[in-house]
Amino acid sequence: MKESDFQAFQIHRKGRVLTLAMNNGQRLNAIEDTLHHELSQIFRFAARDQKSDVVILTGIDDWFCAGGDFDWFQAMIDDPVRFERIAIDGKEIVFSLLDLEKPLIAKVNGPAAGLGATIALFSDVIFMSEKAVLLDPHVKAGLVAGDGGAVIWPQLIGYARAKHYLMTGEAVKADEAISMGLVNYIFPREELDEAVDKYASALAAGATRAIRWTKVSVNIALKQLAHSIMDASIAYEISTNTAQDHQEAVTAFKDKRPPNFSDV
Repeated sequence: MKESDFQAFQIHRKGRVLTLAMNNGQRLNAIEDTLHHELSQIFRFAARDQKSDVVILTGIDDWFCAGGDFDWFQAMIDDPVRFERIAIDGKEIVFSLLDLEKPLIAKVNGPAAGLGATIALFSDVIFMSEKAVLLDPHVKAGLVAGDGGAVIWPQLIGYARAKHYLMTGEAVKADEAISMGLVNYIFPREELDEAVDKYASALAAGATRAIRWTKVSVNIALKQLAHSIMDASIAYEISTNTAQDHQEAVTAFKDKRPPNFSDV
């Protein structure tokens, strides 16, 4: 895709720094077809962009990405083949992010949930607003965390903590995220932009090839791990798309009531 083809991103440059800001018009940048597909393409675009050496991923205003839109979930329950088709994009999001040789900074300026949390945590350096939260609530929607959460959370905070957050969908506040090593830096929201810009400019002024290839070297084991897990985790997520508990979660969300899970 060319820069002009992206509808769910605001793309701009400052010197050799490329900023990719999610802006799909949905509340909190919830994932739907357009944003999901463009996430599978945006990191390939950034990799080929000859005008930049550093990439910032963020959302507009005080939004990062709230995870899957529930109307989108219902559409894929009604047409399960549609869910199977987006699985291709799901793998490409993770693999293209890991293949990006330029350093990628996540500026988590607001809530990052589900796939939103996944793409933030797969970034190289993570800055987070003090008011933001990170969470992977797939299980609360009756789904397996198949989009990469099962890969990255254990690598950052260990298996015991990761399984707790992935099996409960509990949110991690900024102060907790920094204390457990889930993110690199937290700042008040009014200071976040300046802090990220300063860090990105320092990287852009550094030894570009050395920085890129250091990242590539560090990512080798993580890429191998992702390739060993993603097919299975996505297959399990596809299976839960047609499970009774997922439909119950979507219905309960629309009815504004707690879900009554009953799958056995």
